[in-house]
Amino acid sequence: MPAAVEFRSVSRHFGPSSAPVKAVDSVDLTIAEGAFFAMLGPSGSGKTTCLRLISGFESPTAGEICIFGENVSNTPPHLRNVNTVFQDYALFPHMNVRDNVAYGLMVKGMAKAQRYAKAEEMLALVHLDAYGSRKPGQLSGGQRQRVALARALVNEPKVLLLDEPLGALDLKLREAMQDELKSLQQRLGITFVFVTHDQHEALSMADSLAVFNDGKIAQIGTPAQIYAQPKTRFVADFVGSSNVLPPALTQNLGGPAKWSSLRPESLHLDPSGPLQGTVTSLRYLGSGHRVAITTQGQDIAAILPAGSPLPEPGAQIQLGFAPAALHIMDEV
Repeated sequence: MPAAVEFRSVSRHFGPSSAPVKAVDSVDLTIAEGAFFAMLGPSGSGKTTCLRLISGFESPTAGEICIFGENVSNTPPHLRNVNTVFQDYALFPHMNVRDNVAYGLMVKGMAKAQRYAKAEEMLALVHLDAYGSRKPGQLSGGQRQRVALARALVNEPKVLLLDEPLGALDLKLREAMQDELKSLQQRLGITFVFVTHDQHEALSMADSLAVFNDGKIAQIGTPAQIYAQPKTRFVADFVGSSNVLPPALTQNLGGPAKWSSLRPESLHLDPSGPLQGTVTSLRYLGSGHRVAITTQGQDIAAILPAGSPLPEPGAQIQLGFAPAALHIMDEV
């Protein structure tokens, strides 16, 4: 069974060949059929360019892009069996919801009755079957996002591309839509490729993800692997804001003289713990407190659960952790 999406040494450069901007730099990537795959990274890391390469809105400077085994590197967007959901929804304000959803089918020449029936089916799928006659301006942000999803799904794509689709929503609605998207993907069984800069979205929704940095993939794995076993300092710091410890401090804690990662929630107050330092700040997080200390010239953060005894700023404290929590990184 061919992969849903495959990149083979794909690059996308902009600007003059003498000094190109390498938005995507020789990326190899395989996305399995039926996966919920996330592309995670900061702005300018290359994740959105990769999405545009899959959709056909950008063409590779080098390499091959395959969708279900077919090389589509030079195939125009309308001939690829993919659809995109954008952050700004891109709905037609003068059309009602039903016509927005049915628009792609109209372009394909489907009869009105048939395309309306399919549009209503998709609206029912996203729980908007009573909203077909409304205009987009009469809907909430979450409802407009569902319309955009229905419009993309009505064309029955093999791969659905989602370009930061939840970025414009408030926190509570964004969390609700995360659950809905994941449930929808599991029901439909089609491949979702989701671009985000929000680590919590990627970790909570994806089956697997790629962390991008400077046009390259820093690491690919399951959310648990990326979070608990980062390969590089960048991944450790970007995904979950880990304590990134230099070789000397790692060695003092019983590890080899290499860079390591120690998650804040792995630390606890321990009068005989190996990390001793001065408390520099306390921050309330709702479910607990973030305690920052300085030790051996290094800033360390610990997350203490609600109800734990809290030290005062300026106090000398010691922190302990389970040996398995100290993750030695392969690369710098």
